[in-house]
Amino acid sequence: MRTFSTVEGLPVISLSTAGECGHVLDLLYENGCVTGFLIDPKGWFQKHLFLPVSHVASIGSDGVMIKDTNVLKPYSTKDKEAFPLKNGKRRLQGIALLTAEGEKLGLLEDVYFLEEVGTIVGYEVTEGLVADLVEGRRVVKSNSKLTIAAGRAILTE
Repeated sequence: MRTFSTVEGLPVISLSTAGECGHVLDLLYENGCVTGFLIDPKGWFQKHLFLPVSHVASIGSDGVMIKDTNVLKPYSTKDKEAFPLKNGKRRLQGIALLTAEGEKLGLLEDVYFLEEVGTIVGYEVTEGLVADLVEGRRVVKSNSKLTIAAGRAILTE
């Protein structure tokens, strides 16, 4: 199990060439699973790339390993339905997380996922800086579907 905050910024390295392809910029989420990662490629004026989670060979503390660079595809927000965690207008980070019963759990800060299959197994929530300092952040473990709309996310069965 891993959180996105431990993957963010890691270099993406090809096992076939030992070359660095870029850095992990964001996580993309859809229907309770991590669909892949948004990659910021090396070089100026390069468009972001999409790395499907199914093509990740392994994730270590110092890099995300892929078998070959041909698994990286150009990313366009126009043809993707997945929600980014940190970047963009449809981002998940910072939106209110509620239960199906209407209880606010806090603001979504990070996600816990199984790196082998991309299944999200929990959410890290915050109630603000002061609460984080006094109590720490809470982890909400859940296999429930996350319904997202209008600046809020609801855990549903």
